[in-house]
Amino acid sequence: MTRKHIGTLTVAAAWAVLVGGMVAWDHPTHAAEFHSAWPEDTERVWVGPEYWANPLQDWRISNGRLECLTSGGNRNVHLLTHQLGNQAGTFRMSVRLGRLGTAASKLDEGWVGFLVGARGPLNEYRNNALQGQGLPVGITTDGELFISSGKARQPQPTAATARSLDDVELRLTANPVGDGYEITLAAHNSKTGEPLGQIVQSVPADQLVGNVALSCHRESPRKGSGSGARRTARGGNVRFWFRDWTVSGSKIEAHEEQTFGPILFAQYTLRASVLKMTAQMPPIAETDSQTVCLQIRKREGDAWTTIGEARIHKIAGTASFRVENWDASRDSPYRLVYALAGPDGKTKDSYWHGTIRRDPVDKETIVVAAFTGNYDLGFPNADIVKHVKSRNPDLLFFSGDNIYERNAGYGTQRSPLDMACLDYLRKWYLYGWAYADLLRDRPSVSIPDDHDVYQGNLWGAGGRKIDKDDRGGYVMPAEWVKMVERTQTSHLPDPYDPTPVEQGIGVYYTTMNYGRISFAILEDRKFKSGPAGLCPPTGGRADHVTDPNFHPKTADVPGATLLGDRQLKFLSGWAADWRDADMKAALSQTVFANVATLHGANLMRLVADYDSNGWPQTGRNKALHELRRGFAFMIGGDQHLATIVHHGIDDWNDAGWSFCVPCIANVYPRAWVPLKPGRNRAEGMPDYTGEFLDGLGNHVTVWAATNPGKSPGKEPAALHDKMPGYGIVRFDKKERAITMECWPRYADPTDPSTGGQYLGWPKTIDMEDNYGREAAAYLPTINVAGMSNPVVQIIDESNGEILYTLRIKGNEYRPKVFRHGTYTIKVGEQGTEKMKTLGNIRTLPQGETRTVAVVF
Repeated sequence: MTRKHIGTLTVAAAWAVLVGGMVAWDHPTHAAEFHSAWPEDTERVWVGPEYWANPLQDWRISNGRLECLTSGGNRNVHLLTHQLGNQAGTFRMSVRLGRLGTAASKLDEGWVGFLVGARGPLNEYRNNALQGQGLPVGITTDGELFISSGKARQPQPTAATARSLDDVELRLTANPVGDGYEITLAAHNSKTGEPLGQIVQSVPADQLVGNVALSCHRESPRKGSGSGARRTARGGNVRFWFRDWTVSGSKIEAHEEQTFGPILFAQYTLRASVLKMTAQMPPIAETDSQTVCLQIRKREGDAWTTIGEARIHKIAGTASFRVENWDASRDSPYRLVYALAGPDGKTKDSYWHGTIRRDPVDKETIVVAAFTGNYDLGFPNADIVKHVKSRNPDLLFFSGDNIYERNAGYGTQRSPLDMACLDYLRKWYLYGWAYADLLRDRPSVSIPDDHDVYQGNLWGAGGRKIDKDDRGGYVMPAEWVKMVERTQTSHLPDPYDPTPVEQGIGVYYTTMNYGRISFAILEDRKFKSGPAGLCPPTGGRADHVTDPNFHPKTADVPGATLLGDRQLKFLSGWAADWRDADMKAALSQTVFANVATLHGANLMRLVADYDSNGWPQTGRNKALHELRRGFAFMIGGDQHLATIVHHGIDDWNDAGWSFCVPCIANVYPRAWVPLKPGRNRAEGMPDYTGEFLDGLGNHVTVWAATNPGKSPGKEPAALHDKMPGYGIVRFDKKERAITMECWPRYADPTDPSTGGQYLGWPKTIDMEDNYGREAAAYLPTINVAGMSNPVVQIIDESNGEILYTLRIKGNEYRPKVFRHGTYTIKVGEQGTEKMKTLGNIRTLPQGETRTVAVVF
């Protein structure tokens, strides 16, 4: 039932007391209470640690007020530290607000006020802040109070006028009545106290559970239904300021720990004795402190010692540290420190705590958790964080698409440059908001892919500027691209060759030895050629081949590049260098094959896809050739389809194995459904496994694929039906074995009743399977005395080529070679005097064996 009270109102005693310009109400002492306090002398985009602004770039704080600078649909700022709980109780909220601009500028149709009981699909405060829809309560731009009823919004006239919207106080109270609530909304002139109107509305109890937010919305509350659609386009003139926001009552739950900032999150890597760390900061004011300190202590109770101070990058908001002579033999607690000015002008230190783990060189099995496709459908991915924590990985690998253009709503703002940077950053912050508790205590590798740079596909073509992605290059400005790479990769070990590519865009490909696993971190997009103008016309999208008569060789065109000469040279050296390493793995944006035949919501069949690393074929084969020289296992993502593939160059299975991990959340499904069953597939395995030529003519042996099919029956179905999850790779150094695990995000690895891994996983291979090429001949068996697990390197004396290098298991090894002839064998510990060279070693006749002793 709605009761209308129009005209002169009496201010109730419960509203009467003002403290420091903020409304104070009588309420139980146990009730949670919040009062906003924005600094008077600060102008800043980031509105504070207690809030999440939608979208970031359309808000600021200035002169002690929160200001919505850009008119548009559903602009709002969520309170993170206080929510409406499920319990019955009272609830009160007030705010002062006023229009921005002069009274002469006519306001468009819209409203301003509160969003109450905002809930997203997961009803978690971060999910609510991004995807929550709630009960709109406020005042329209033509001066009418309204409370949405859940069925239709019913504005009521007040004594307000457009002029009175210059400074209005809205006061909301909610009291339980029966099985629902009665909400009262009153408006007062903030300067005079004059009552402007009041409205009362009954609402169901379930509408008052969730977040509360301030809202500024360009559109009539009469339009839409219930909580309303998320109409978010920019435009018009509905811009307001807010101050003195108060929230209290026994229905309010306080969670003071639910702040976000000023130090949002941090990532680090450790290579040998060099620690690199990047702290991610929000957009700070010019008057704010411009530096972050890194402090450590050896043990609990010790004093904190500052070991570094880093300036915050003006565009990216990153503070990057590089610490040499790091003691990697022990865990080291750390904290990042930032002095944030409060509303009284005094600064207070804020902290971000974590632990730099010791380098686990003596740990028998190193565990890598791998992710891709961080779409926000399941944000904040608490299920994945919990389940991955239970695996306690040593290293995290995010292979790209760490943001999507549509994440956090409100579209994609590509210009002007400053707004485009903020648009990216608000999406990047979600990465840290979700995974902060994983990142703070272990090293992580994050690399950007196409969606991270606002492209549907990325063929970087050496960094050139381009207007359409399939021609090869970057569509967004170079300064923006550099900002993206700074946020995601500045904590990685120093690059192998830092020479920038075109437009001054940097590079990050490098190595990282951790836990005696040698990782190559690749950039398999940055140097890659674009297909448009190089490949034969497709009759449609330049990257999608649909012609069933397509011949793959026509696409393997001269001049087409994949990794490029710089990275191939890098891989050649890395494959031969086994100092401080027992096994090797390559981390890339995607894997070197075209293992997807069906694409998109309708699962359209493609013959070939030039976005995959199956193209260009020559570049793909060169990459695999260098990787197999080091028996490197490959981990990648991007394909929206988890797979296990044994790759071939000249024949099936003569190169390495790859694990393409599943998307965290999948918006574009793919499937591997060849027209014919695979050759030589394992007994009992599906027809889509076995040996194939992919759409580009590459040799692939598919062992597993997470093809979408029968729904697992988990909610939300839009998330779980598209086969999301994460990958775990276990490197058993003692046995030289590699185990791949592929987990649905609904399955708790500690509770088998919740479900197991996807079909085809787990799968274990031997490290030496990563050079699966069959031997044409063998050299004498090497028997080593005085050293365990030495490095063995085989060199073809006919051309000086290093065939391969590996650290053997034990002290005996029978080297295979691929033609008869004479070879050099190097044995020992690289980088030390304990290295011996055996020259003029000839291949043995078939069936003959011989042993050569090497004594240290």
